[in-house]
Amino acid sequence: MADVLSQSEIDALLAALSAGELSPDEVPKEEEKQKVKPYDFRSPQKFSKDHIRTLELIHDNYARIISNYLTAQVRMNVKVKIESVQQITYEEFIHSVPNPTILTVFRMPPLSGSVLFETNPAFVFQVIDVLLGGSGMGKIKNREFTDIDKNIIKVVNSGLIYNLKLAWEDVLEVHPEIEGLETNPALNQTLAPNEPVALITFSVEMGKSSTFINICIPYLSIEKVLDKLVVQYWFQESDEDVLQSSREQLRERLNIIDVKLTAVLGSASLTVDEFLKLGVGDVVTLNEKTSSPVKLVVEDEPYFYGKPGILGKNMGVEILDIIDKDVENYG
Repeated sequence: MADVLSQSEIDALLAALSAGELSPDEVPKEEEKQKVKPYDFRSPQKFSKDHIRTLELIHDNYARIISNYLTAQVRMNVKVKIESVQQITYEEFIHSVPNPTILTVFRMPPLSGSVLFETNPAFVFQVIDVLLGGSGMGKIKNREFTDIDKNIIKVVNSGLIYNLKLAWEDVLEVHPEIEGLETNPALNQTLAPNEPVALITFSVEMGKSSTFINICIPYLSIEKVLDKLVVQYWFQESDEDVLQSSREQLRERLNIIDVKLTAVLGSASLTVDEFLKLGVGDVVTLNEKTSSPVKLVVEDEPYFYGKPGILGKNMGVEILDIIDKDVENYG
């Protein structure tokens, strides 16, 4: 879309045309060729930048939480860091993970559908080696997982998945529930191949080795709560009691501050000669009518309109309205 000309720019163009300084052919025209952004209808971008950013914030906190969890489980220093959050298709995710791998399928109400938690063999065998008394530094052999391997890693993954509740609590109260465990990703046909998913990838540093784990969240699972996956919504405070308490504390802190409040009835201009001749009983005519509101000035800044009157035995001013500075200064 071309830039919109301001009124002054339009007037300048018309004046130049009228004076003959500019010919109609020289008037800038909108570019005929517009920049077109390619769009692949086979993999539509359903996650907006705000959704991706919020998922990144949630799981960055999750990485810190499971770092402590894994450190306590394996009794050695573990660092988990989020590497990327991206939208891909479910087919791309399945083809990107090794076979065999540990693919834990779980639900996370109120999100609908199933979510996938993938832990690759390097991570699984290292954790199992440490838990069974090894150092975790041995060479990993690519082999099928035994029933003992599956049971051990299922316990570890249960703790990792449960910690999602802590990571999501600022956005949504979720309740993770494990449904099952797969070792062959190709056999897990819970979604259509072209279904868009959010893939969150973490790097796990344990000892001298670094491995990866992934969380795959289908778009269908969070479609109903997309409005909450916005950073502005995330940081809104929903507890009215906390908000009311904050307002009262703020009001109490403001009440201890003394400010100078002045009611300005009007103004008048006098010459030096007229000022010198003023005497008792003289009347100075102001520029305001008796029916006009007066201005209330707070620390030399006008803030309110008021009506003068008597309050008991004292003179007072009733506040009628707030002076809108933005409107007065506009134009």
